[in-house]
Amino acid sequence: MRSRNLAVLVALAALYFVAGKLGLRLAFVNASATAVWAPTGLALAAFLLLGYRVWPAILLSAFLVNVTTAGSVATSISIAVGNTLEGVVGAYLVNRLAGGRDAFERARDVFGFALVAAVVSTMVSATWGVTTLVLAGLAEWANYGSVWLTWWLGDAAGDLVVAPFLVLWGTGVLRPWKRRRLFEASALLASLTFVAGIVFCGFFPSQVKSYPLEFLCLPFFVWAAFRFGQREVATAVVLLSGIAVWGTLRGFGPFARSTQNESLLLLQAFMGVMAVTTVALAAVVAERRRAEMQLRHLSVSDALTGIGNYRHLMSTLDGEMRRSQRSERPLAVLFLDLDDLKGINDRHGHLAGNRALCRVADALRRSCRVIDTIARFGGDEFAVVLPETAEAAARQVARRVQGELALDMETPGLSLSVGVAQYPRDGETAEALLGAADRALYADKARRLDPPPFAMGGALR
Repeated sequence: MRSRNLAVLVALAALYFVAGKLGLRLAFVNASATAVWAPTGLALAAFLLLGYRVWPAILLSAFLVNVTTAGSVATSISIAVGNTLEGVVGAYLVNRLAGGRDAFERARDVFGFALVAAVVSTMVSATWGVTTLVLAGLAEWANYGSVWLTWWLGDAAGDLVVAPFLVLWGTGVLRPWKRRRLFEASALLASLTFVAGIVFCGFFPSQVKSYPLEFLCLPFFVWAAFRFGQREVATAVVLLSGIAVWGTLRGFGPFARSTQNESLLLLQAFMGVMAVTTVALAAVVAERRRAEMQLRHLSVSDALTGIGNYRHLMSTLDGEMRRSQRSERPLAVLFLDLDDLKGINDRHGHLAGNRALCRVADALRRSCRVIDTIARFGGDEFAVVLPETAEAAARQVARRVQGELALDMETPGLSLSVGVAQYPRDGETAEALLGAADRALYADKARRLDPPPFAMGGALR
């Protein structure tokens, strides 16, 4: 475990160092201040995903980046402390105020992330670092504002572009895509790359290579948000950012200005706004999907027991009957009734009665297969649809359910009356099949609960 943790820290430090050296190659106003600073997003993502224990890797790599670029050992240590503190503050604020590593699941948290991480925490490093440069004589007080703005905007863009990409791909379950979805994702990235080349890389068929066509990229982010999700949107943002930086540095695109630093500042402001807007849009779409799934689940499930309701039962039974007719395989329906629910309510209270219904539902879950459908028919009655099951096997399921309740040590003790019907022998429609199972249930209840005639006679004598 220790060797694995050490490997993670070494890999993180190496990645931070490489990203930092690449970023400082674009430092035009000061050797230590750049408008493109991916390490900020990398550090924030590391603190959110791995915890605060990774701070030594961030501190060491930040020091190495600065000491091998400009300044002295003392200034490099100070700047590294500011960079590390920025990540710690950003992660703390995101964890407390914006949902932590789940910050991109809701639009409200996306905007909270942008505020506390990209706006607030980045001021720590910018102020700390630029003040260090000025006090050490590596920058002029007259240039404090321009250096600070470059530093801060570079860090903010790193948080908004890089951190969501790393956090989203570092959390959740990665499910393999079907071929059709993979083809659509490839088409999306290829189309975005082509349009980004036209907008930012001078591929536009005209003598003018700086038309304000950046809005052409927006439909692809909308496509990613509605057809895919936050991960794919964040990936598209990183892709566009890389292409746009490359083209803008070569004087192409809508943000090309007289100086490269000014061009990058305008571009980073655009990318920051684009990242927040599109990731928030993807979060809104994801929230709507979750709400729809929840409503769909509520519409077919029983609120008390969590199993299917009458609507779900009838829909499933109709489908299974058609499938049984096509495959000519048996289909059985179990009808179960909780004995003396009124007595339980009267003696122990309605909460105990509700708990009794939930205990029956739990016993059904433990006794049935994945392909079986369990539902609450209504009141104290339950039904189970058993595909590819004949009457004899259905009665075995009923005995398993009764056995589960017999082993349940919770009071009061419970018992069930059971009826079985088989399709198409006992009915060719859902209503007829359930009616046959219901009649069998009441016949079973009469046999089990009514006293035999000889007992009544003995009592009279």
